Amino acid sequence: MSFKRIFTTLAVSSFLIGGVQAITSAQSNPGLTIFSGVERENILNYHLDFGGHAGSFDRYRLRIGSKKMTQGAAKFFIAYPDYYKGKFDEDRIEVRIKGESLPLREVVWDKESRIIEIDLENPITESKAVEIVFSNVKNPRFGGTYYFHAQVLPAGDLPIRQHLGTWILSIGN
Repeated sequence: MSFKRIFTTLAVSSFLIGGVQAITSAQSNPGLTIFSGVERENILNYHLDFGGHAGSFDRYRLRIGSKKMTQGAAKFFIAYPDYYKGKFDEDRIEVRIKGESLPLREVVWDKESRIIEIDLENPITESKAVEIVFSNVKNPRFGGTYYFHAQVLPAGDLPIRQHLGTWILSIGN
């Protein structure tokens, strides 16, 4: 075999392996987002455990960094758009810090207002990274881009919701 042929085979193989990796990690986070209307520092990371296929079941891992959680949290509010036609399982929603699930007082899915309210039993008082896990989610039948907005009711004395950022979820794309 010639050196040229070996080099060509190696180059094509590397390209294919890199391309497959890019495709499989496409549902891991917001990636490169251009023209989203959301400022770069307000885009939050997420991961779809089962690939974000339209019409199938999935697990959403919605992440909020510690820099966003400066005043802690007593409640989380997650608002989603009216064109998102997926279904959530209120009994399968968790809030985690470093992999540990926090006790919840209540989870309320207000379908009419398109908001999921997560009330913590014990407020988060320190600035810590949080992962909100939605298990057993039924993705919408049709793919698209969906803006999920994170709001928090701080743990302190200020009873006003604060916007933390936006997850730009890509389903079936």
